[in-house]
Amino acid sequence: MKNNSILKVLPVLFGFFVMGFCDIVGISSDYAKQAFGWSDTMAGFVPSMVFVWFLFLGIPTGIMMNRFGRKNAVLFSFAVTIVGMMLPLISYNSVTCMLAYSMLGIGNAILQVSLNPLLNNVVTNEKLLTSSLTAGQIVKAISSLVGPWIVVFAVTYFGNGDNGMWYYCFPVLGGITLLSGLWLMLTPIKREQSAATTDGQLKGTLSLLTDSTILRLFFGIFFVVGIDVATNFISSKLMIERFGWTVDEAGMAPQIYFLCRTAGAFIGMFAMTKIAEMKYFRINIVLCIAVIFVLAFSSDVTVNLVCVGAIGFLCSCIFPIIYSMALQSAPDKANYISGLMITAVAGGGAATPLIGWARDASGGITAGVFVLLVCALYLTYCAFGVKIVQK
Repeated sequence: MKNNSILKVLPVLFGFFVMGFCDIVGISSDYAKQAFGWSDTMAGFVPSMVFVWFLFLGIPTGIMMNRFGRKNAVLFSFAVTIVGMMLPLISYNSVTCMLAYSMLGIGNAILQVSLNPLLNNVVTNEKLLTSSLTAGQIVKAISSLVGPWIVVFAVTYFGNGDNGMWYYCFPVLGGITLLSGLWLMLTPIKREQSAATTDGQLKGTLSLLTDSTILRLFFGIFFVVGIDVATNFISSKLMIERFGWTVDEAGMAPQIYFLCRTAGAFIGMFAMTKIAEMKYFRINIVLCIAVIFVLAFSSDVTVNLVCVGAIGFLCSCIFPIIYSMALQSAPDKANYISGLMITAVAGGGAATPLIGWARDASGGITAGVFVLLVCALYLTYCAFGVKIVQK
């Protein structure tokens, strides 16, 4: 890759760092639950406030990118995120915090639709597309890894150790987003060729679901994001309920998850140059099912943490594999495919309320672990049942 291309790739890849901010919902929901006295079911809706917007904005964003361009869509997503991150500073209560989560979700939905195909504008070698997408996931995983530290940093340095001041993490995220937006704004990136009209494009995008391969990949994204967000969400709660950890101590669990997910994405990027993507997918998801069964019934703290990390490692490359498969199946419809696939990220908002409800209904966290199993079982079907025909 030429030096000029690298200079253009870097600010795009840094955008994946902003994309990772949505993963603070796991640890921050513990602080919000404590601050506002929420039930487990209510706390489970915190991720929903972030991820539900993917359902409503994925396809429209894919369509509007044709009119305004991918780079402009990314910059707009940054602006929405920055505004949302300032709201709790203006007035701190449960409503403004939920609005902040919503704005984070709106910005993130637009970002995920537009940032992935923006890599096509700066990565000219199609063979590097999957590895570039995986590199983006590594950056996103690093962001997810430092997310709990950002919350702890905000509590420690801005809140003087008061857990009730956890919301100061929002303006920290807003400041980083501003820096990312300025870097991308100052980077010249040639705009992709736009479609002449948006008439009928919504119908055209939805019609992609009539392709059985696209449909199965759509639900593949739905369930892989579901297992990702659900593991992040449930990991700290496992430590609190099973072993009596405090909220601060339980922050270690999602950090282990994201650390292993980062390592898995990094290793997977190189492993998939030696092993076929689908074979790698199949091996990892079968192992993941075994790990979830162990997590459901283990009462050992070390085994629980190892299982949480193993899920992160084993599922780390599934998203870029499925996303890349979708793009390869219809490369001439990249914008629409991106919008459709990112709509499926709403799966992250569907899993966590089910975990909260299962925990409240059963009186224990183990029932929530089986939500992870449902996600993994579909991904197993996806891994062994999908055949890609490149067009």
